[in-house]
Amino acid sequence: MVDHQGRFVWYELLTTDIAAAQVFYGKVVGWDARDASTPDFAYRMFTVGNAPMAGLMNLPEEGLRKGATPRWAGYVAADDVDMTAARIRHLGGTLYVPPTDSNIGRISVIADPQTATLALVSGLKPAEAAAPPDQPGGVGWHELFAADHRKAFAFYREVFGWQKADALAGSTEAYQLFSAGGETIGGMFTKLAKAPIPFWLYYFTVDDIGEALDRVTEAGGRIFEGPFKLVGDSAIARCVDPQGAMFALLGLRGGEAVVDPPATGEIGWSTAWGGISSRGRLVADRGPEPKSKSNKPKSKA
Repeated sequence: MVDHQGRFVWYELLTTDIAAAQVFYGKVVGWDARDASTPDFAYRMFTVGNAPMAGLMNLPEEGLRKGATPRWAGYVAADDVDMTAARIRHLGGTLYVPPTDSNIGRISVIADPQTATLALVSGLKPAEAAAPPDQPGGVGWHELFAADHRKAFAFYREVFGWQKADALAGSTEAYQLFSAGGETIGGMFTKLAKAPIPFWLYYFTVDDIGEALDRVTEAGGRIFEGPFKLVGDSAIARCVDPQGAMFALLGLRGGEAVVDPPATGEIGWSTAWGGISSRGRLVADRGPEPKSKSNKPKSKA
């Protein structure tokens, strides 16, 4: 049996138009969807094949009143949600939703001490295996824009047991790779001061980055940045869906034009965002390119 403790196991899109969002991500990423609503709660699940991999729900009215905007949320598996939530609070985090039973399992929505939000889950009810991270439809990378990535890593290490992963050739200490259960699953770095808040960004794997980006614009989304080259034949781009939720795409380069990231160390998310990394490699002064082990995009940078 696979030990999922400390791994991202579920994702949720909170949006202002679930029907439109379902159509958009179906076109861009290729997800199907199925209804999982209750009489009192509208909920849909994105699926890869027959396997659920993410939820889709309306942004709560209370959140809208407080100025919340559409966003993606990641759920990390915890053997004991209540105990983990208590530890998060003890370490300086915040509980936005205290441990409670939900339609997907026992959950808690938290913020780390630097205010980046995340969720916990145990007893995940959509128990089918989702797409592998390096296959189309999977979530290939998890990236934290932190106020202080060293302090952030120390927090998550205490909470989830995450470990520092081996650095890449040409990478810098400013981008910290992390692993769970021996598998490198993401990276974190200190955002530039002009980025307003710390947050998590999720990368969805597609077959061809150029074709996927065409679908983004055709379906009403926006490309904030990219596509940028990665090692091997891969590329990334960062986007916003029609309702305003940020996400990223990771895929093979086809015949489309892609560019090298700037050598200045500042790739702007827009004029208001900067210091974006390239899937586990901080884009700083141009250094040796890490060697790719495969032509396919991998969850490991």
